[in-house]
Amino acid sequence: MATPADAIRRLLADGTTVNMPGVYDALTTRLATRAGFEVLFVSGYSVSASRLGAPDYGYLTQSEIADTARSICANTGLPVMVDADTGYGNPLNCIRTADLLYGAGAAGMFLEDQVWPKKCGHFVGKKVVETDEWLAKLRSVLDRRDVGVDLFLVARTDALSTRGIRDAIDRAKRARDLGVDAIFVEAPPTVEVLERVANEVDDVVRVANMIEGGRTPLLSQTELHELGYDLIVTPLTALFAATKAVEEVLGVLRREGTIRDHQDMMVSFGGFEPIVDLDGHKALEERYR
Repeated sequence: MATPADAIRRLLADGTTVNMPGVYDALTTRLATRAGFEVLFVSGYSVSASRLGAPDYGYLTQSEIADTARSICANTGLPVMVDADTGYGNPLNCIRTADLLYGAGAAGMFLEDQVWPKKCGHFVGKKVVETDEWLAKLRSVLDRRDVGVDLFLVARTDALSTRGIRDAIDRAKRARDLGVDAIFVEAPPTVEVLERVANEVDDVVRVANMIEGGRTPLLSQTELHELGYDLIVTPLTALFAATKAVEEVLGVLRREGTIRDHQDMMVSFGGFEPIVDLDGHKALEERYR
């Protein structure tokens, strides 16, 4: 029986370069679905910011990310990938994380090799665990497939900025050989480093992370495909855009006391209705009246 993870595998096997926008709640999920993306990504950075008002500094818990994933999966029919940080502990904790995310409806997860508490991959001060410790976590998630918990597993390493490119490439190769679905070397600082990773870690799907203002140069979907990257995550675009828009409109409201002359800054009352499917809810209300 096909799983949501298989839907991602089919897209990539068919030659599709998949660009996953970062979502962090039900509303951004509905907007990204309406925009026509094939796969969505639950960004830990964005969930930490929107749910806790805190930076991506290891504050977010296993239950919080699973609860967010459940809400997001309930609001889309698209496959949803989830940033599961380090799995929130040892391999046994990773098993529980995988089970919780799969139960929430997720199609896949990113699992990284940072020391907990982790930091955003584009922050300074990161540390990574030993390779074998990370591989054991990855293997624990892969083994869940034996009991029907099939997740598209992305092995993320942050070793590039902490131990150098040779170590990062070696880790990526070992994760590939373990049988993960994709490898992700975080925060390459140049196109040349992106190219070297792609050339040396072959026979596996490679992930590129496009963060506006981050360490990696922003490249187009076509440029990344030509470099050898066909799974792209753009995790913070929605969060940064929403933050700017809300900050600006609230600034106007505070200064002028009304938005009467600035309604072009917002979606209209009627324009918001289809986003939350008001007509569908009205139909249900009428059916059970």
